[in-house]
Amino acid sequence: MQKWFVILLLSVFSLPLFAKGCFVLDDLHTHQHIQRGEACSERASPNSTFKIPLSLMGFDAGVLQNAHHPVWPYKPEYEALIDLWTKPHDPTSWIKESCVWYSQVLTTELGVEDFKKYVQLFDYGNQDVSGDPGANNGLTHAWLSSSLKISPLEQAQFLEKLLTEKLPVSEKAIEITRALLYVETLPNGWRLYGKTGSGFQTQADGTLNRERQIGWFVGWIQKGGGIFLQKENRIKVFAHIIYDEEKQDTWAGPRAREALKKQLKL
Repeated sequence: MQKWFVILLLSVFSLPLFAKGCFVLDDLHTHQHIQRGEACSERASPNSTFKIPLSLMGFDAGVLQNAHHPVWPYKPEYEALIDLWTKPHDPTSWIKESCVWYSQVLTTELGVEDFKKYVQLFDYGNQDVSGDPGANNGLTHAWLSSSLKISPLEQAQFLEKLLTEKLPVSEKAIEITRALLYVETLPNGWRLYGKTGSGFQTQADGTLNRERQIGWFVGWIQKGGGIFLQKENRIKVFAHIIYDEEKQDTWAGPRAREALKKQLKL
């Protein structure tokens, strides 16, 4: 086992997990797999991590044109949880600011049939885009603490298909989506790509517990350049989810991201 992987293995297994959670790491070249936590096979709402498949859908269908087009204006009827969502957004700011209403305009432009088709083609989680029971809102809400659910293991598998170009979408859709997901270059030289997601835990009766969040951070780290999957270009896919044990004043997704970043010290 290479030295860099031993160091990563040790750091990952020191990763603090809540009473319930999961961390998955897959090396795309060596096929080494790390899995920690009791919830790795348990499906949960993807929340804003669903912007990754939405980006692929949008660019493949031509609804999204490039990193800065289309620009869609904010409208008063849109939900805006933060001030940054009350301005016009393009694909770059949509991903960066995790703007929910931009996702909902995108799916509305796609239409119900194409939306369902892509979710099925991607084999994404439970593929249930019905939305909230009786609300007929699947097109705009299925991924928001609602019917659509995916496990950490499935998140990692989906990302591997994205990175190895095994999803039925155009090369343009894949390339732009990859670029939009860039977060930063870590001090150790690895480039970090990914998307957070925050939502609420589901209770036994199916209702949401708005006192307890779930937080996702899914993506990959990469070192090297040139051809994406050449031998010298090391890539590791990860999926990390946390389940809060008590009410928190900050969103769980960014907390999941920061907890993971502290461990990526290769």
